[in-house]
Amino acid sequence: MNNQVKIKIHLLWFLLFFNCTNKYYNPDVSQVKSDSVKRIIILYTNDEHGWMEPTENTGGAAGLMGLWKRNEDYSEEGPYLILSGGDNWSGPAISTWFEGESMVAVMNGMGYDAAAIGNHEFDFKIDNLRKNFSQTNFPYLSANIRNKETGDLADFATPYVILEVNDIRVGITGLTTTTTPYSTFPDNVADYDFIPYDTALREVIPKMKHEGAELLIVLGHICEFEMRELAAIASNLGVILLTGGHCHEVVNDRVKNVTIIEAGSYLQNYAKVEILYDVEADTLLMIESGIVDNLVSTSDSNVEDIVSQWKIKTDVELSQVIGYVNDEIDQHSSAMSNMITDSWLISFPESDVSFTNRGGIRQSIPAGEISLATMVGVLPFGNSILELELSGTQLIDCIDDLVIGGMTTIGGYRLSDGSPIHPDSIYCVLTTDYLYARSTTHFRDYDPEPYDTSVHYRQPVIDWIKSLSTSKANPLDNYLDSIPRK
Repeated sequence: MNNQVKIKIHLLWFLLFFNCTNKYYNPDVSQVKSDSVKRIIILYTNDEHGWMEPTENTGGAAGLMGLWKRNEDYSEEGPYLILSGGDNWSGPAISTWFEGESMVAVMNGMGYDAAAIGNHEFDFKIDNLRKNFSQTNFPYLSANIRNKETGDLADFATPYVILEVNDIRVGITGLTTTTTPYSTFPDNVADYDFIPYDTALREVIPKMKHEGAELLIVLGHICEFEMRELAAIASNLGVILLTGGHCHEVVNDRVKNVTIIEAGSYLQNYAKVEILYDVEADTLLMIESGIVDNLVSTSDSNVEDIVSQWKIKTDVELSQVIGYVNDEIDQHSSAMSNMITDSWLISFPESDVSFTNRGGIRQSIPAGEISLATMVGVLPFGNSILELELSGTQLIDCIDDLVIGGMTTIGGYRLSDGSPIHPDSIYCVLTTDYLYARSTTHFRDYDPEPYDTSVHYRQPVIDWIKSLSTSKANPLDNYLDSIPRK
């Protein structure tokens, strides 16, 4: 059987037997020359958020690497691209405590070729972003971050890269969510604008083509609805693959002749994209994509060693046990929200009400011993607590979708002692510097000179749990308030 017939059979086999995946198949292969057909396999993750360790149901970074080698025949010499849609760092203590340095080491060990810049890459400020970027073996891509003063591309962002894979010049650019000014600490990106995605693509893709890119890929730290809205423009510019992130969705579709993918989050899944391309005819023959679960499997020993080294460092600094809980405290539960906001009021007893945001609570507290590392993962950001003075009217105007302590909105606006909130009375209110800085809240409009307590937003929670001296015989469950307040 000659090679040309083999290629036709291979294409037909994918068409018939992979109905569970998303694919584009060019049926006109009659003129294909076998020696001009090249294959690329893309392995894609997004929103890793430092979840390098295995869990009960997923294999973590080492398990994923082992899965790629076992199931995808991955090798450094093969026709592979390993790509990320950004938000690599902020998450469990093993990453957060070291401001992403550990995750950089893991991704280097896994052989990533490029990553988009996500909003949470800015969480530890620009200087740390620059430091982490300098340590990676791959570029961080974004074409839409501009310096406000000059209008130039941010100097830490690479607009695009052209990589040669199996004799194909692959052009890859990146996009960073335009919500970044309020989905990371606003002050961290105060010097930058995040211009519209289509404007950035229209500027950068012609440059990629001029430099010889044959296949065009956009690594987007953007949500599914944004990918769908951008697909027509991307298609007109010749893009074949548009990836997503930020919203932690699982997406696998084809829109306006562009394949769109997003692989969930936390290394729980990955997307596989297989491409057949005729380099002589400059023709895409096939693109097929699917989402694969990172099930527990044989771990890659090299990546496992890297993770183990950082686990040892984490344990040295954060293994202190501060409490015990019988049942998991779910991240989204009233018990979790109430515990956090109430602990602030205990630390600042002269205050009346406390506000935080659900997005600042990043994981659940598992059953069993509670360590400092657990709490760093639950409340990983660098937020500190501010003290404001607000009238009752202003206080109520600020509630919106925030988590609240010291009051309820059920049956009317009342403080925790049952007294009604009076419109003209002045209340002492606690919130985070992150929420205060956001343009989407009214805090800074109502109190332009708040008092900065300089207390990290997780510290009162740690202090409160410690004060209870909980144990198996006296678990934290006994002290939790699970009653909703809104």
